[in-house]
Amino acid sequence: MQDADETGILLQDYHLTGIAVTEFTSRRLEIDALRALWAIRHHGGITRAAEALGLSQSAVSHKIKRLETSLDCALLSRKSGAPMFTAAGEDLLDYAGRILGLHDEALLSISKTSLAGRVALGLTEDTTCTDLARILGRFRRLHPNVSVRTKVRMSLILRGMLERGELDAAIIQVFAHEVRPTDVVLFREQLHWVKHPDLLLPQGGPVPFLSFDDECFYRRWALDIGQDGGVVLETVFECSSAAGIIAAVTSGLGVALLNGRHLQPDMEIITQDLPAPPALAYVARRGRKARNPALDTLIGEIESEISRYGGLALAS
Repeated sequence: MQDADETGILLQDYHLTGIAVTEFTSRRLEIDALRALWAIRHHGGITRAAEALGLSQSAVSHKIKRLETSLDCALLSRKSGAPMFTAAGEDLLDYAGRILGLHDEALLSISKTSLAGRVALGLTEDTTCTDLARILGRFRRLHPNVSVRTKVRMSLILRGMLERGELDAAIIQVFAHEVRPTDVVLFREQLHWVKHPDLLLPQGGPVPFLSFDDECFYRRWALDIGQDGGVVLETVFECSSAAGIIAAVTSGLGVALLNGRHLQPDMEIITQDLPAPPALAYVARRGRKARNPALDTLIGEIESEISRYGGLALAS
């Protein structure tokens, strides 16, 4: 039999364990708070996340503050010049992505229907390693009898394939004024003229232009509409990849058109002397005659993802 001292120690240990368990179970990772944290990462700040989620800035801040109080640690850095997230915030973001993914997949799994068929889908290269890839992976797990065949091409080529009926749908980039009522807008961004700060633009002569290839609609705009102001562009470098254009800009070879995700610290945005470029949008666009339950479900899941996160994150 145990003596009184041993019994007292056991009761004390049990009491301390009970306190620890109570403290642990009182800490909660609320889904809405994790979603707000994830949106801050995706959209680059509380203000943009609030706009994307359709909430007030104070509502998003309140969700994060409650989460910080529950976890007893700071998740956002509030010091000027510091990284947006603390070390604890970065750690939690890794888990948040997985938690939200499983949560949303579980909800979809409960309501899923038996689907079968094929979907021919087009993607641009910079959308293959993004939220869209995660959505496609989840779609495959939930609907194993649907075959999704994907082709990766430039936006202009994908638009032609849609028109010819070679694809059921495609994720493409278009100018903002070209968005159709039936398009699902995934992401909006701005196009910029950029150069290296040390590059001096010639006065009255042709401007050295760093261009994507013939299948890029940035290039077509620059060479056609973009020269209405009397500026002459001389193509001195042509490349099909954003990495090549970025390297040419940072080397001071000329000016280029790049979207906001590709801007680098050593680039200068040109705001004078060249026509202002139009805004951009990434959209999910159906083929004109593409109607089938599998495609409807896939597009529906993309739309649901946008409503939950206020947009999708694309590759930089």
